[in-house]
Amino acid sequence: MTSPTPPPVAPSPAPRQRAEVVGDGIAWLARWSGRWILIAIAAVLLGLVVGRFWSIVLPVALALILTTVLEKPARFLERRLHLPAALAAAAVLLGSLAALVGLGFAIAPAVSGQLGDIVDKASAGLQDVQDWVQAKDFVSRDQIDAGIQAMQDKLGSSSGAIASGVLTGVGAATSATVTVVITLILTFLFLKDGRRFAPWVERLAGDRVGGHLTEVMRRSWTTLGGYIRTQAIVSAIDAVLIGAALLVVGVPLAIPLAILTFVGGFVPIVGAFVVGALAVLVALVSNGPTAALIILAVIVAVQQLEGNVLSPWLQSRSMQLHAAVVLLSVTLGSTLFGITGAFLAVPVVAVAAVVLRYLDEVVSVRSGTPVASAPPEDEDPPVEEPVEEPAEEPAGEPADRRDGKPLSPP
Repeated sequence: MTSPTPPPVAPSPAPRQRAEVVGDGIAWLARWSGRWILIAIAAVLLGLVVGRFWSIVLPVALALILTTVLEKPARFLERRLHLPAALAAAAVLLGSLAALVGLGFAIAPAVSGQLGDIVDKASAGLQDVQDWVQAKDFVSRDQIDAGIQAMQDKLGSSSGAIASGVLTGVGAATSATVTVVITLILTFLFLKDGRRFAPWVERLAGDRVGGHLTEVMRRSWTTLGGYIRTQAIVSAIDAVLIGAALLVVGVPLAIPLAILTFVGGFVPIVGAFVVGALAVLVALVSNGPTAALIILAVIVAVQQLEGNVLSPWLQSRSMQLHAAVVLLSVTLGSTLFGITGAFLAVPVVAVAAVVLRYLDEVVSVRSGTPVASAPPEDEDPPVEEPVEEPAEEPAGEPADRRDGKPLSPP
C-alpha cells in the first residue's frame, strides 16, 4: 500500500525591492488622483453649464417637482373618469391654480386689514424706544435728529441708485413671470406625455444601457415624489400647530403666517428659521414680549418635534440622507443660486444619492460583493457569530445573491 503523495509546495515569491513597492504605491495614488481631478473638473463644468442655462434648468426642475405632486390625481382622473391624458392634466393643473388663487383672495382682506395696525404698533414701539434712549441720556435729541437728517440726505443723493434698483426689480418680476408661465406649460406637458419618456430613452440607448437608465429614472422619480409628499405632510403639521398657537395667543396675521410656515417648510432648516423669526417679530410688535416668548417656545417645540420625530420617521425610506448632508446642500444651494437653490438643493442631492446607491449595487454585483442595506441610525450593527462553513454551491448557481435571490442589474 503506497502512501499518498503530498501536493507540491509552491515556492514563495521573491521579496520585492523597497523602491518597487513605493513606486507602485505612488503610481496607484497618481492614477486615482488623476481620476478624481477629472471628476472634479467635470463637476465644475456641469455647474458652469447649469448656471449658463439657468433660465432653462429652473423651469424644468420646478415642473418636475410639480409633476410629482400632481401625477397621481391626473392618473386617478384617467382611470376612474376615463378622461383623455390631456384633459386630465389640464383639469388637475387648472384646479390647483384655482385653489391657490382662491386661497390668496381669502386671506387678502385679513392681511390688508391687520397690516396697518401692525405698522402703527411698530411705529409706536420705535417711538417708545427712542424716548427711552433719550430719557436714559444715551444720546441727545439733537443727535437723533442729526441721524435722521443724515439718512434723509443719503436717500436724496441716492435717487439714481434707487431708480436703477426699481428697474432691476421690474426686470426680475418680468423674468419671474416668464419662468412661472414656462413652468406651468412644462408641467402640463409632463403630466400628459411624461410616461412616454422612459421607453423612448430605453429605445435610444439600447437594451443594456437603456435598462440602467430607466431603472435609475424610476428610482429617482420615486424618491423625488416621496420627498415632496413627505415634506408637504411635515410642513402641514408645522403650519397647523404654529397657526393654532398664533390664534390662541391672539397674534394678528395668524393665518397668513401659518401659510408662510407651510411654504417655508419646503426649504429645510433655513425656511423654518426665517418664518419663525417673522412670527416672533409680529408677536413682539403687536402683543408684547410675553406673547413673543410664548410663540418662540411653541416654534422651538414644534421644530424639535419635526426634527427628532416626524422627519426621521417619515423620510427614513424616501430620503436616507444625514442631517449634515441636508444642511450643507442647502447652504451650498443658497450660496450659488439664492433662495431657489436652497429649495432645490435637497431634491437634487436626494436624486444624486439614488444614482450613487444604484452604481454601488451594480459594482457589488459585478465584483461578487454581497449587497446589504445599512442598518437604521438608531440601531447598532449586528454582531457576527461564528457559523459553520456552508456547503459548496452547485455549479451554475450565481454567487451574487440577496435574500436567496440572484441580484443582477437590469
